[in-house]
Formats: sequence, C-alpha cells, structure tokens
Amino acid sequence: MTKQTGKNEQAILVFKALADPVRLDILHYLKQCDHEVSCGEVGQAIGISKTSGSYHFKLLQAAGLITARKESREKYVALDQSTFERVVGHFWDNL
Repeated sequence: MTKQTGKNEQAILVFKALADPVRLDILHYLKQCDHEVSCGEVGQAIGISKTSGSYHFKLLQAAGLITARKESREKYVALDQSTFERVVGHFWDNL
C-alpha cells in the first residue's frame, strides 16, 4: 500500500463517519464539552440507546475522530482534533 492509498483510506473512513446525523450529533456534543466524557453521558444528551451509541462510537474511533479509554465498566471519549486538521482541513490540498 502506498502512502497516498493510506491517506485515501483514512479520508474515506473519516467522511463515512461524518455522513451520519447521529455521529455528527455526537461530535457536536463532544466539541461543546471540550473534555473527556462518558459514553453514557453522550448517549443521554443526544437521546440514543447504549447499543446505538456503542456502534457509533466504534465507527468514530476507527476513523480517528475520537479517542476512547475504558475505566472499570465505563468508556470515556473525547474529540481528536488532530484528525480533523489532518484529513478534513487539508482535503482539497490532497486531492
């Protein structure tokens, strides 16, 4: 795999993740919080079930848009702004 192919695959994951209204709601909430929060708090705030939240958090993490860590039985997430800057911010430059 070439370096350009790797960049394309990352961009595809990011834009697929951004193409869903629920995931956009999650990202918007995390941006407002500006710190690490529990998945349960995010789910409650935007009105999604734990199952739905788990699915969306997994896709956002795979795309590199959020960071996640597990503590005991709770998972905590935060926005990863570096991915936005690297992929979305330079999208036109890399076409």
